[in-house]
Amino acid sequence: MHTYGYGKESKSGSMKPVQFDREAMRDGEVAIDITHCGVCHSDLHQVNDDWGNTVWPCVPGHEIVGTVKEVGAGVSKFKIGDRVGVGCMVNSCQQCDYCKSGNEQYCQGPRSCTLTYNGPKKPDGTNTYGGYSTGIIARQEFVLKIPNAIDSAHAAPILCAGVTTYQPMKHFGLKAGHRIGVAGIGGLGHMAVQIAKAMGATVVALTTSPDKADEIKKLGAHEVIDTTGKGAVKEAALSLDFLLDTIPYPHELQPFIGLMKTDGHIVVVGNFIKFPSFVPADMVFQRLSLSGSLIGGVADTQEVLELCAKHNIRPEIEIIDPANIEKAFKRMKEEDVRFRHVMDLSLLKGREGEMANAARFGAPTRGEPN
Repeated sequence: MHTYGYGKESKSGSMKPVQFDREAMRDGEVAIDITHCGVCHSDLHQVNDDWGNTVWPCVPGHEIVGTVKEVGAGVSKFKIGDRVGVGCMVNSCQQCDYCKSGNEQYCQGPRSCTLTYNGPKKPDGTNTYGGYSTGIIARQEFVLKIPNAIDSAHAAPILCAGVTTYQPMKHFGLKAGHRIGVAGIGGLGHMAVQIAKAMGATVVALTTSPDKADEIKKLGAHEVIDTTGKGAVKEAALSLDFLLDTIPYPHELQPFIGLMKTDGHIVVVGNFIKFPSFVPADMVFQRLSLSGSLIGGVADTQEVLELCAKHNIRPEIEIIDPANIEKAFKRMKEEDVRFRHVMDLSLLKGREGEMANAARFGAPTRGEPN
């Protein structure tokens, strides 16, 4: 599959038009023409090598929606023309206990799960290219059905931002009537507000941007706390059953600890880098749990798509031309997005002539099938 897209060859430089050939489709796989791809904050971290694990060259994108172009032998779940999605994974061993329980993101097979871009979670020298491109190939087990009620552009962010926030709420037992704090109201956080409300919780948004308050309340938050105001934080002490921390960069954790009731859960989904040191005494005396959660399995991703369709939950999006990806990254870094960019990859379909001169990347090598 000859593919055009946007990528980066090394940590230096900027995103640019690229072309490459994806490996031939195998049995059990589905080839997809991509129409839309969400722009996730992790894409920005990855192309800047903020986590020190980027595999070059890098073609980001793991919030992918498109139509089935071709199906391999043995594919029974999809047919040509179906509208489908691909989230953060394209493969796993499917044999370990985690895969069998619907937690493919924690796959313990020899190659771990294969991420949609940047290769296996346990690096083995192979690479994968993601959805900032015109086409992708994935195993049918990792392809999602997009509900008719959700258009393609709005479906894309649900495949990462949606499941990344829904899965820990489900796993750690958020219940109707619980008070949940959502820290950071960006791409993940604004989805968390809507999903938590649909699950029956009282939603308290925690933000350093009080100018967002009206927008956040329109999303469904029952309360908004400006965490830069010490008085407001003090008044909310010991008031939360659950806190979902979606902030994607290092930040102080201590103020959130003081908000928690006894036996409360703090779950980190955004910050992969570090936390400044904090005093654990309050955690000990309040019997708090501090946990992390990584995206979600395929079944949970399909489940949150259906939940969003049922409750009319949609990400707030701004559709962009793929050529403007550097500008989108800059706006994301400056927190000037309300709340998710989505690339319209169909715009590249009429640019084959100019894209023919794009830089040529080597083929992504998926390695042997898991």
